[in-house]
Amino acid sequence: MPRGLASAPVFRGLGATVTGYDEAGLLRLLPFLICFFGVQSPIEAIRDLVDQIVVVPVVLACDAHYSSWRYPIALPMHNVSVNAAERLEHACADAWPAVTEDTIGQWRLRAAGGFTGRANSALAAGDPGVPIRRALGQVRRFADAHRIPPVVQAVHGSTTEAALEAAGWRPHVEHPAGHDVVVLTGAVAPGASPDARVLDHPTAGWWSLVLGEDTPGEAQRHVLTGAPCVGYGVAEREGTTAAAGRGAVVGDMLHVARLAVVTEHRRRGLARALMDALGTWGHGLGATHCALQVSLGNDAALTLYDRLGFAEHHRYRYWVPGPGAR
Repeated sequence: MPRGLASAPVFRGLGATVTGYDEAGLLRLLPFLICFFGVQSPIEAIRDLVDQIVVVPVVLACDAHYSSWRYPIALPMHNVSVNAAERLEHACADAWPAVTEDTIGQWRLRAAGGFTGRANSALAAGDPGVPIRRALGQVRRFADAHRIPPVVQAVHGSTTEAALEAAGWRPHVEHPAGHDVVVLTGAVAPGASPDARVLDHPTAGWWSLVLGEDTPGEAQRHVLTGAPCVGYGVAEREGTTAAAGRGAVVGDMLHVARLAVVTEHRRRGLARALMDALGTWGHGLGATHCALQVSLGNDAALTLYDRLGFAEHHRYRYWVPGPGAR
């Protein structure tokens, strides 16, 4: 990509939003503008500008087979989330696409007909670019417009959580899947397993196990199949689907979700076999690390992933307006 004016579309990769601007022109012109107004010397202006530039990898292309390449793009620091937990949350959001999405600065407003908390909440990761109370007002208007409750997903212990509490919001302890979620990470460990395979398209058995019904609705289909690169892990026993899971590759991350094993086939190594199969599939597409989002109360899943070498990266919580929320 030549230097100069970046292309008009916005690219999002690893939590960074890239907008077009003439970086070379800024470098040439900004020092003189600052000097003209008598604020500082050209040398000081250049030094300040360089201090605010960061080079980030950005995924520029991806198709069903996931072929991508990266190009280092210089961005103003305020356009890049420097928090590792927030970067990972944006990558996970790319792997779990909502039907409708809008933005407030770096925040992502998401709606998907009520299917899953992640796809129907505002991901408050990064800088909204406006005062927090104004951003929360936009969150509520977006939720009303899409007929979903206003919910914010925020990294546990972050300054955003403190601001939510100050604005009268509270943890969504009634969330049916659990409002407190652990994000686990680990290395992608490819390993051949005769018990599981990864398909290019979901089967009826896959839908039945990961969703609980054979025919998905429009929102369910979009969330579970709409990412650029998705693999559908299955393990079969006696002609039926005994275990299933979903993998999605975003950049160099493999995101695993909806891992499920039929009750009568549990404790037979099928979950591990699925993880091996998804790891092999993701590794073949360039993934080097894996991320999972597990409810804090799901002890069985947390124990499994601990045995597989996963460790807690961070946590996030869902927040809703309290009685006096503004």
